[in-house]
Amino acid sequence: APDSYGRLRPVMFPEGNLYRLIKGADAAGFTVTIHAIGDRANRILLDTYERVFAENPPRDRRFRVIHAQVVEPEDQRRFGRLGLVAEVQPYHAIDDMRWMEERIASRAENAYAFRGLMNGGAAMSFGSDWPGTNASYYPINPLLGIYAAVTRQTLEGRPEGGWFPRQRISLEDAVRFFTWNNAYATFEEDSKGSLKEGKLADLVVLDRDIFARPPRE
Repeated sequence: APDSYGRLRPVMFPEGNLYRLIKGADAAGFTVTIHAIGDRANRILLDTYERVFAENPPRDRRFRVIHAQVVEPEDQRRFGRLGLVAEVQPYHAIDDMRWMEERIASRAENAYAFRGLMNGGAAMSFGSDWPGTNASYYPINPLLGIYAAVTRQTLEGRPEGGWFPRQRISLEDAVRFFTWNNAYATFEEDSKGSLKEGKLADLVVLDRDIFARPPRE
């Protein structure tokens, strides 16, 4: 029964159903995008993707793992080998950290592992998850997402140095993951995502240079 597997969704059952659906969608040429939160859910999804990729003909897939929220280091490294997109929401880290360690203890060090996933070769796609759920409201402003990824601190600047600071990323990477990488995730990097002759005028103008100002600002 599903209850014996924790919070796995009904689509996982009967056993093998997720594999059947992904394999069929891949064979039809679709880009598959699936949510995975816990470390076990991410492991199951990566195992299933890997099996399908080995059985179906090769192609440029760019399949996504939405949230990729708690991912063990060995699985972080699989993202690159499988050519996967980690579609994550940086603001989640600075909101969920209030209770994350209470819920999953030491496994929290592999939660919202932006640098680990990046170093593992994942194509990082940053977003907001706006408007969130009835448990949390997530702001749509990408500048807050950039702030979260760079500092891993609350909006009040806590904790000092950031929550699991080894997972912090640079401002340059955070901006790229909100721009060019999102275009890449939707196969639109030739027309969007960067300022370049011939591309769409898909841009935002800010009133200050965020590369020259403190992250808190």
